[in-house]
Amino acid sequence: MNVPDSSAWLAYLSDEATAEHFAGPIEDIEGLLVPVVCLYEVFRIKMRLQGEEAALAAMSMMQQGHVVDLDASLALEAASLGLQEKLGFADSVIYAVAQRYGATLWTQDEHFRDKPGVRYFPKPQAGT
Repeated sequence: MNVPDSSAWLAYLSDEATAEHFAGPIEDIEGLLVPVVCLYEVFRIKMRLQGEEAALAAMSMMQQGHVVDLDASLALEAASLGLQEKLGFADSVIYAVAQRYGATLWTQDEHFRDKPGVRYFPKPQAGT
């Protein structure tokens, strides 16, 4: 099972230099978990940068996986995990989904770098 976070989705959808790292987990629809908070983040960013059509196309692709809603139980798991791991709201929810399902979290976010169950690929620096 795989949980690409919002940074992984955005890299993949924009064909960034790191997109190749996320293609396998994203294209494995059977094993793809999509935390609902990723839908929110990706839709908001795509809408702001590229407009409604691009945002809706991204949602269509993302919703091919299993969308994991935020319910009371997951919210409490995320809150505890967030305190323990020093993560903000969205990252706590995403990490809690990965932990709950024993999935691998795919990301470019530095604060996940050395956490268990995470495949981290740094964003290339500008000009490199």
